[in-house]
Amino acid sequence: MSDRFNTIAGWTLFSGIVLLGLSAVSSRYYEGGKNERPEKMGFEIAGVVQEGEGGGKDATPFEAYLAKADIAKGEKAFAKCASCHTIDQGGAAGLGPNLWGTLGANVASHPFAYSDALKGKGGKWDWTSMSAWLENPAKYAPGTKMSFAGLSDPQERANLMVYLNSKSASPLPLPAVPEAPAAGAAPEAAAVVGDAAKGQKSFAKCAACHTITPGGANGIGPNLVGVFGEGIGQGRGGYAFSDALKGKGGTWDDATMDAWLTDPAKFAPGNKMTFAGLADAQERANIIAYLKSVK
Repeated sequence: MSDRFNTIAGWTLFSGIVLLGLSAVSSRYYEGGKNERPEKMGFEIAGVVQEGEGGGKDATPFEAYLAKADIAKGEKAFAKCASCHTIDQGGAAGLGPNLWGTLGANVASHPFAYSDALKGKGGKWDWTSMSAWLENPAKYAPGTKMSFAGLSDPQERANLMVYLNSKSASPLPLPAVPEAPAAGAAPEAAAVVGDAAKGQKSFAKCAACHTITPGGANGIGPNLVGVFGEGIGQGRGGYAFSDALKGKGGTWDDATMDAWLTDPAKFAPGNKMTFAGLADAQERANIIAYLKSVK
């Protein structure tokens, strides 16, 4: 009886070993040495994006969404804001400020107890800053009291913004839609949004030569309060600008100020400015935002 049992157990073990070997061989045969995930799966499920497909950031410029924005749809979108904000002229502040005439106004300038985070942003509510704020308030001004999560849909933001813009005595003109780059042309770098509070700290590099308080005196360089919009190398209380800068022409705007801060010697060869410039685009944008906020 014991011999018979041992014989059966032996054959069972042998059969298991054979099956295991055949399984390994067949696996290698059908795998064909292809250990990686197939480039295209055998079948696709509608509505499901496979790994590595899609999900790219929309390259459409926001100006294009504004160009086709619908005020009526924007008014409907404002329903998400109406529990905290009024928007008619003379309306009272609630959990948030009244929003009449917001676009074009200085940030955090309407009568309301704003957070320090928003009061420190500086600058104006223009199309770019308002879009960034509505997309993600917490990212735009970390520490803000605004509990709204934001609007990720650019068309919904554009609709809401043209509605906000209509609620003003002086609506802003819509920005032009950028032309598409020519085939093969390198794409332009995305605009850098400046932080006025950080720009104020960076301005310490300029303070040895410039004042920036209203009514401040010129020093080695001119006082810089309200410099934006002025003619380059003009005014500033009779400051003695170099001929190189006086002959430059144009006005101080974002583009000219950025070029000047990048490399003064290249912007106006022969000028008296000894500062070498700022290579960091974000730091330049921060200083520009700060300069624009001081009037």
